[in-house]
Amino acid sequence: MSDAHVTARSLESLLGDWRGAAPGYQSLADRVRLLVLDGRIPIGTRLPAERDLAGRLGLSRTTVTAAYRQLREGGFLDSVRGSGSVARLPGPTLALPLAGGEGVLDFTKAALPAAASLPAAARAAAEELPHFLPDSGYDPIGLPHLRQAIADRYTERGLPTSAEQVLVTVGAQQAIALIARTFLSRGDRALVEMPTYPHATEALKLAGARLLPITVTLPEDAPHALGAEEEDGWDADAAEQAIRRANPTLAYLIPDFHNPTGASMSPATRERLLAAAAAHGTIVVGDETTADLDIDRVGEYLPLPSYALRKTGDAPVLLIGSASKSLWGGLRIGWIRAERPLIQRLIAAKPSTDLGTPMIEQLVVARMLPQTREIVEERRVQLAAGRATVRRLAEEVFPDWRVPPLHGGLAAWIGIGAPVSSALALAARNHGLLIAAGPRFGLDGAFERFLRVPITYTEDETERAFAALERAWAVASAEHAPYFDAAALPNVV
Repeated sequence: MSDAHVTARSLESLLGDWRGAAPGYQSLADRVRLLVLDGRIPIGTRLPAERDLAGRLGLSRTTVTAAYRQLREGGFLDSVRGSGSVARLPGPTLALPLAGGEGVLDFTKAALPAAASLPAAARAAAEELPHFLPDSGYDPIGLPHLRQAIADRYTERGLPTSAEQVLVTVGAQQAIALIARTFLSRGDRALVEMPTYPHATEALKLAGARLLPITVTLPEDAPHALGAEEEDGWDADAAEQAIRRANPTLAYLIPDFHNPTGASMSPATRERLLAAAAAHGTIVVGDETTADLDIDRVGEYLPLPSYALRKTGDAPVLLIGSASKSLWGGLRIGWIRAERPLIQRLIAAKPSTDLGTPMIEQLVVARMLPQTREIVEERRVQLAAGRATVRRLAEEVFPDWRVPPLHGGLAAWIGIGAPVSSALALAARNHGLLIAAGPRFGLDGAFERFLRVPITYTEDETERAFAALERAWAVASAEHAPYFDAAALPNVV
């Protein structure tokens, strides 16, 4: 029996406006199924009792019972008398419907294929591996020459770094979770951007944090240069007030090509947030996993820590990097850069969940890091092509959708004009497309007017995805017709 549970009130928030043209029990079951599929209801979570949910939603108990029955029959719930109903996925793998014989496209992953130089690096790493075989192979800190290579990159960016200030992890996700477990206690507040990377908020909540959201929006004309004075999407005044009033223990920020909006912090916002954090003892976690993935800002990459060193001094800053976004997702190598005392605390905490980072992956990354400039240029070309394709198709297929300016990152945060993102994502599954609904990146059902569309796929794959979205949009618009009355729609933010 799982200890995790969602209350009727919380589930009501997650459901949003779930009612459609289908019978009530069917619409309710469909929305809960999507919440399980995209992770907003984690596997193993106990759902509210039928009576409680019926009362909260103003439904008959018969309706909720029928919805739960359909979820059980589809393999999305396990129910045991006296123990409640627990979310699950059907079978070892989820069988998804196909459309027209085409394979399923998974657009929930905004990720690039492997860099061209990876096969050669892997072969060279395999030849190098015998040198390490006499040792145990357990490496909780990271190979010395890889840590030095990572440190050299920070030094080149203007942040002098030694190998002792770097800890290698199993991807950036482990880095986030390790930081959360090490520096947060149950009930501590953690400042996060909204929307944001969902697995980060999951890690913070698992560590017991209470989330303190600050809003990030993408301006109509996102500034091209990091030194520009235009609005950058962060409300610095609100963020400073939140830090001052709530005194969060930790702030998790994505300052460059923010996931999912693609926005980048201006120098002025960086200074203000770091200064506020320093004044109140807040640890700043800068997630830089997307920072190398620029399209237009050649030579303008500005590291977050330069302001920490020059302006704030006392603000503890931990920087997270990863090989998975720029090199390949199959290379599960990440790292944390911080001052030595913080790294030592992380090293002490790491063995409780992990005894070492894979050796051969470290050897591959160590060989590829010196080629970063060439790899980044390769990625720039790929992402520029993907961005052009997404923009073209959106204009052709959905001329009313708002595709924001995008100067880097892996996806476009598209305003779809109506609060039907979850319904659209659910309908798209019936046409062979998996795509993340906007609320996956928020809290309590927010961002139903947005859809994250990756710019990392081939032109053919993206065209197939938009064809599926076009068919799904017809279904969503029919089921939620009131939202498509232009006179009734508020302006999209």
